[in-house]
Amino acid sequence: MERFFKLKEHGTTVGTEVSSGFVTFLAMVYILAVNPNILSAAGMDRASVFTATALSAGVATIFMAFCANYPVALASGMGLNAYFAFTVVGNLTKAGTPQDQAWRIALTAVFVEGVIFILLSLTSFREKLVNDIPENLKHAITAGIGLFIAIIGLKNAGIVANDDSTLITFGSLNTPQVALGLLGILIVAVLYHYNVKGYILIGILITWGLGMIAQLTGWYQVNPDAGVYSLFPSFTLESLKPVDHNMFKLDFGYIGSNFLDFAVVTFSFLFVDIFDTAGTLIGVAQRGNLLDEEGNLPRAKEALLSDAVGTVFGALVGTSTVTSFVESTAGVANGGRTGLTSLTTGILFLLSIFFAPIFLAIPSFATTPALVWVGLLMLQSIKRIDLDGTDIADMVGGFLAVIMMPFTSSIANGIMWGMLSWVILKVATKKAKDVSPIMWVVFAMFMAYALKLWLVPME
Repeated sequence: MERFFKLKEHGTTVGTEVSSGFVTFLAMVYILAVNPNILSAAGMDRASVFTATALSAGVATIFMAFCANYPVALASGMGLNAYFAFTVVGNLTKAGTPQDQAWRIALTAVFVEGVIFILLSLTSFREKLVNDIPENLKHAITAGIGLFIAIIGLKNAGIVANDDSTLITFGSLNTPQVALGLLGILIVAVLYHYNVKGYILIGILITWGLGMIAQLTGWYQVNPDAGVYSLFPSFTLESLKPVDHNMFKLDFGYIGSNFLDFAVVTFSFLFVDIFDTAGTLIGVAQRGNLLDEEGNLPRAKEALLSDAVGTVFGALVGTSTVTSFVESTAGVANGGRTGLTSLTTGILFLLSIFFAPIFLAIPSFATTPALVWVGLLMLQSIKRIDLDGTDIADMVGGFLAVIMMPFTSSIANGIMWGMLSWVILKVATKKAKDVSPIMWVVFAMFMAYALKLWLVPME
């Protein structure tokens, strides 16, 4: 381990690395409860999604350990999983595609995105794409995804409900789902304030525990026909076996007849994955003093390749885009500096496969605090958006990118209209020279898709 991970060179020890791996796992293990709840809304089997989430997180994180030797863990990304379930699959089903086929098409888009990401990770194009996208749009996209995730979390608990007269409204506070979902958000906030390690997971568990009490007292009424299930895990020999019904279910048939639609979905997955990964890697590296003297990330290609391989593997086993988790900073703050931290985290994810009954019993209202809190953290990027009007393209482009995501339930819409408006306003204000070749390529692709929507509107 010393020779491979270069522990002395990084000023760390086996004990520190292993404990840091545990800390990282505790900080991000909430994804094992959240992801099955989100993707099951797309018609996917919850138990199979759990298996795929744990397996892909374990494999991708271990790959990161040996390929890049960084203390960075990976799992199915927040925001992208919601985009997968509620936008991609949702739009396909609205257009008449059977739900069982829709999520297979979405998995195929994730797979293709991962393959493209692998190719880009081996070239300098990825760096050029990251560098040439305007800063305002980068921050706006992050903030918009944060709002999108938060709304999904609120809807899962019934805190936000549909209302024909007011578009959306506040849910019924006398239901345990709404009351405990709101209380869980406050619990997570208090734990965060006191720097409690694994505060998101602990918040989920406390909310879940309160739900169990509500069930025992009769406030929470179990009604499987209405989708309200018991909050107590059921341990049987059969329940402890990994379930893998969603594995190797890709569907490439959709691409031939709907290439442009498929391309936009794939690009949206790819775009968010690239920026999410790049931002996370830089953030974790800065926290652990892993950048070189010029501020660059050594072995960046290896780290990006790990992320891309994780996405391809995740799609094959049945889960949404796998990406680097910013929660890796928890392990870095604990002293983790090498891939041994990631190796530990990855092994723990693989072991968690055999504890499925616990994670699958956690209800969606108990994971609401996690979604809302992650949304809050991502929304902090809005402070970096220039909205003072000195550049109308930056102001309007950033604003549209933020509001289009939550209000149209689509990350792709936010990216598309943010970029289209930015380029158009740059040209209209005689600043076309500010538009890079990369932005012109992106503009052309989104404009073609917008024209298609205009000529052939979705029913």
